[in-house]
Amino acid sequence: MSPDTPRSDGKMIGMPASPGIVIGPVHLLLWEVPDVPQRIIADEKIESEIARFHDALTTAKGRLAQVKARAERHAGPEEAAIFDVQVQILSDGELISSVEKFIRRNIGAEKAFDLVLIESRQNFARHAQPMIRERVGDLTDIHIRVLSILLGLPDHDPVDLPKGSNAILVTHDLTPSLTVQLDRDAIAAIATDEGTRTSHVAILARSLGLPAVVGLRDATRRVSGGDEIILDGSSGALIPRPTAVQIASYTLRAAREEADTAELQQLVGAEPVTLDGVRITLRANVDLPEEAEAAAHSGAEGVGLMRTEFLVVGRASMPDEEEQYRAYKRVVEAFEGKPVVIRTFDVGGDKLPVGGFPHEANPFLGWRAIRMCLDEPEIFKTQLRALLRAAMHGDVRIMLPLVVSVEEVRQARHLLEEAAAELDERGVDYRHGLPLGVMIETPAAVIVADTLVKDVAFFSIGTNDLVQYTLAVDRGNANLASRFTPLHPAVLRLIRRTVEVGNDNGLEVSVCGEMASQPLMAFALIGLGVRQLSVAGRAVPLVKRIVRGVSAEVAMDAANAALGAQTAREAEDELRRRLFSAFGDAQFLRDGLPEYVDGNTFEGFGGP
Repeated sequence: MSPDTPRSDGKMIGMPASPGIVIGPVHLLLWEVPDVPQRIIADEKIESEIARFHDALTTAKGRLAQVKARAERHAGPEEAAIFDVQVQILSDGELISSVEKFIRRNIGAEKAFDLVLIESRQNFARHAQPMIRERVGDLTDIHIRVLSILLGLPDHDPVDLPKGSNAILVTHDLTPSLTVQLDRDAIAAIATDEGTRTSHVAILARSLGLPAVVGLRDATRRVSGGDEIILDGSSGALIPRPTAVQIASYTLRAAREEADTAELQQLVGAEPVTLDGVRITLRANVDLPEEAEAAAHSGAEGVGLMRTEFLVVGRASMPDEEEQYRAYKRVVEAFEGKPVVIRTFDVGGDKLPVGGFPHEANPFLGWRAIRMCLDEPEIFKTQLRALLRAAMHGDVRIMLPLVVSVEEVRQARHLLEEAAAELDERGVDYRHGLPLGVMIETPAAVIVADTLVKDVAFFSIGTNDLVQYTLAVDRGNANLASRFTPLHPAVLRLIRRTVEVGNDNGLEVSVCGEMASQPLMAFALIGLGVRQLSVAGRAVPLVKRIVRGVSAEVAMDAANAALGAQTAREAEDELRRRLFSAFGDAQFLRDGLPEYVDGNTFEGFGGP
């Protein structure tokens, strides 16, 4: 049976993106431009039709004001500022005049508005200025919002839900403007047609602790708003209109998982040492500053990856040095002197920054991450100055993404020195000599790792992109999810090679990708010689349990067998057999794994 084949009981299987079970009502969010029928109006109706159009604009502005206010409470004023641009567009005189002209030609207001917005979106998308191109997303939001009002369609904004709704948000995908509206007191889980375990929505869900299933392909067409539904973020299952037996079964299972979670919390203060005495350093991944306090109490020994894209994605303006400094400082202070590895902007690909990027046929191979930073030195140096200042409050380490040559490291270091000199000129205190490391996330970086060792302080393996670039599989493409296999022997060999180069040259080698958060994967990484793992904060106790329950020798034996396997499926079998011999067929080992039916494996579902 194909993974996305509907079950006879309506059960859908997608990709498990964030663990947890929720039983609740569907909140269906169909944020798409609706079909607009052609409607001709009589001459005597023209003025009233124009008035109806203006009423719709007024209603839309009022709605945006509500949306912005809620976004400020949930995500902060900077993130909520993206709605100011939409209000400005609604007041644009040229746009309003163009719509009125169509109405005066006896075209109904909804079709008139539709025609103008289609043309505007096309013109903006082709514009030479990145800032103009970035507005296409805002135009699309406005297109949907005003048409919904004119056509009398339901308002699907997620902001209307009362607190305590325990709703499961089912949508095609989450855009930045929708993401900042999420009310965690009303939305209990997320299900999307699009996405993979490594896509933006999946990472966000794990950060927020919201159970999630992604890559369901057509869930929005198979459920209705208000339907009762079961979402199982551990197995990737979505069960519409469950039976009483299913509800009882999943309620019991949810209680058991809750008990397991409580048990894992007892390990927060335990030492992450294997049965044969090998110590593993466990750190946390942090996506948003507000997660820092919780992550600091998870038992993590610092931050192995602080993503900084939240500062630029979906924003109307670039954050200044002071705003960035405050965000980094908050995380650094939460960890009270423990290492905090902060990755410089990794924008591009599926993460569009302020101002947007030129349209690229292959964005993951295009102008992104360190390439963009080096080509935009003023943006980069602003971030570097903020990092240097934040380091006054703790142990900050800077990490560069998507490096493929030592030349990029040297250019970045030069800009770091310039940033320091600029702080000197202003008389601002900062910390000198910050460690500068790189992410290893391409085959090229692995192959030339030995050429980097004299210029960097540490390696951190980013498994999401390493898998993507090694296997030439788009990590965000649900259609390719079955081919996104982190246990492919080629990936395992590249990780082993990186560890060997690091060890030979006395460099710390960590893994900060999603791979480290899943028990079987963590077991493989320990066997490959990785001694520092950075995982989602909520996964720290779970991974600690794995570390304390195995010996490094057994893990190494399993990893060697996996390295000798011919396929990812065979590698998984080698690892699974040895790990299960240590723990038995325990449920917690399956966190992040698809449901074990019809022989499915990572090879069949993609995995982390």
